[in-house]
Amino acid sequence: MTRTVPSNTAERLPVADPVKLVCTTSTVYNTKISPTMEDGRESAAMKERERKERQIDQWCYTVDDGRGLENADSDIGLCGWILVVFSIFLTLLTLPLSIWMCIKIVKEYERAIIFRLGRILRGGAKGPGLFLILPCTDSFINVDMRTITFDIPPQEVLTKDSVTVSVDGVVYYRVQNATLAVANITNADAATRLLAQTTLRNVLGTKNLSEILSDREEIAHSMQSTLDDATDDWGIKVERVEIKDVKLPQQLQRAMAAEAEAAREARAKVIAAEGEMNASRALKEASLVIAESPSGLQLRYLQTLNTIAAEKNSTIIFPLPIDMIQSFMKH
Repeated sequence: MTRTVPSNTAERLPVADPVKLVCTTSTVYNTKISPTMEDGRESAAMKERERKERQIDQWCYTVDDGRGLENADSDIGLCGWILVVFSIFLTLLTLPLSIWMCIKIVKEYERAIIFRLGRILRGGAKGPGLFLILPCTDSFINVDMRTITFDIPPQEVLTKDSVTVSVDGVVYYRVQNATLAVANITNADAATRLLAQTTLRNVLGTKNLSEILSDREEIAHSMQSTLDDATDDWGIKVERVEIKDVKLPQQLQRAMAAEAEAAREARAKVIAAEGEMNASRALKEASLVIAESPSGLQLRYLQTLNTIAAEKNSTIIFPLPIDMIQSFMKH
């Protein structure tokens, strides 16, 4: 499939094919705005619109590829049709024994891709339920459509601020188009696993250590978008990506722990100093109130004596008025 489209292609396309019309219009529009992109004067809105147009183009090409694969048996040649007719005749000749070789069953969560003489049968994936094949000319492959999960092995990544960390994660994906998953790639599962590892390295390589520790959701969303775009041609839909654990070197952990401990001690000293200052202000205000009424000091003595007596102590201190002591000192 050629991605270059003439500017007047939209006029020559039939109206009955909206997919091609959308793809052609999007390509022509990209050609018009390309000088603005080269000059570097596009705004954030234009960048977002360009990204959406690229997604539309990618979707169009994927749909066209899927149509081509589903209609791949349209021309199997004269020898192919002779073999198909011979297989049908042989099946009818050996009935009812051959019926058990023709009937196949796929489960609710599976789809079957049928190959007739090496070409994908018209109509794409079959299932769930019963379907028929020709024993001599047809073969099929079952594709599991359920969500598959796998762990990303711990990856040693050098962050943007030159810190080595070990990060692992988990990926959830499913087969969205069984035909593309069989015809476009040898092993979709292994390819998705390898792509997830490289994507994790690439994404974390552009982040600082503080961003990796605090913005896990943003990193997971970025990985999910990148993987989903890359695996779209394989018929794979990446549903979710999660960062499981971020392991730091032992030396860095000790340094961060010492830094956090020093910060906590500094905050504790500041809080203690603020408490002493507030207590001194309260004592100053209390002394001013007691100085206005000398009997208030005697009441404070009695309250202190009551507190001491409540604790069942054997020693009781009885306060004497300071005025009595001053009179003795004068004599």
